[in-house]
Amino acid sequence: MTSETEEKALPFIARAKSPHMHNGRLGIFVILCMWIIIYFWGVTQLVDGLLDWLAYGSTQYLLLMKVKNIHRLFYRFFFTAGQVEFGTGKYYALCAFGGVLSCGITHTAIVPLDLVKCRIQVNPEKYTGIASGFRTTVSEEGARALVKGWAPTLIGYSAQGLGKFGFYEVFKNVYADMLGEENAYLYRTSLYLAASASAEFFADILLAPMEATKVRIQTAPGAPPTLRGCAPLIYKTEGLTGFYKGLPPLWMRQIPYTMMKFACFEKTVEALYQYVVPKPRAECSKAEQLVVTFVAGYIAGVFCAIVSHPADTVVSKLNQDSQATAGGILKKLGFAGVWKGLVPRIIMIGTLTALQWFIYDSVKVALNLPRPPPPEMPASLKAKLAAQQ
Repeated sequence: MTSETEEKALPFIARAKSPHMHNGRLGIFVILCMWIIIYFWGVTQLVDGLLDWLAYGSTQYLLLMKVKNIHRLFYRFFFTAGQVEFGTGKYYALCAFGGVLSCGITHTAIVPLDLVKCRIQVNPEKYTGIASGFRTTVSEEGARALVKGWAPTLIGYSAQGLGKFGFYEVFKNVYADMLGEENAYLYRTSLYLAASASAEFFADILLAPMEATKVRIQTAPGAPPTLRGCAPLIYKTEGLTGFYKGLPPLWMRQIPYTMMKFACFEKTVEALYQYVVPKPRAECSKAEQLVVTFVAGYIAGVFCAIVSHPADTVVSKLNQDSQATAGGILKKLGFAGVWKGLVPRIIMIGTLTALQWFIYDSVKVALNLPRPPPPEMPASLKAKLAAQQ
């Protein structure tokens, strides 16, 4: 038997004309508010040196009180309510929260592998592979160097996850509403691609400052090894441009990556339940459904790594050298050069994407959010096809 949550979690294409779709604007507003808060906390305050100020005296107590108050507000918002209605502002906000946990936790967990991957990309002569990259880094800088860049990774990718997953849910339902029930089903792959591309466009604007800081910490010789040291240095020497000069190639990397991530995941889940899983999704337990989520996420991650790797190499090079340009890097590296570090990135992104989808879906389960099953052909479309035969 399916739970009440699952019974109410109709496919988004079947809800395309639901009045809840009109709450899309409210969802966008809620996510934007959360997005702006994280942005100014994670970037502007760091640049202004607020973290240094907070390190002294009684301000530690004041910070602790603020954190406790924020914790109470978050607890009331996320965990005290019952069933959350699909397509409401709160639904979108909770999905965005799931994205924060999904991306923030996973990207921070693989910082050592990401550091080696970036160093292979920017200095392949010295770092010739994964094993040698780890050995060289540890022998020259110690084991502690493997976690360089963890702070901007945590802040930047948490904020990016908020925009990526939160806006995807919003755009997917808004675009489905615009297309109508039948077209939303017929062109669902295009719908996934459009919604994910739209979401990633905004998510990368927030990620760019922390990504620039992370890569500078990890790859630039002599760069400050901490976020509160490196971010003000970039701002002092290059201004805001230093944080955003890598944004266009970041879009080139992340938008194809995210389009593949969401579209491939959605279609793989659909195929797994149709051809592999021996029983309908409604008869699967929550644990079994999460296993399907993980497998589909890993398959999607492999394709994500391949389509986005050349742009990832360019981003790493740009953020390493303040004088570099994307065109100059492409000309210098050539076709073969932009594929350096692909193997560790496939391992990293495959695992990363699988864990992200697993965490995101687990958050939905924990927060009692509607989890729509794979889309089914609308009855009206079935009738039309039957009439044509």
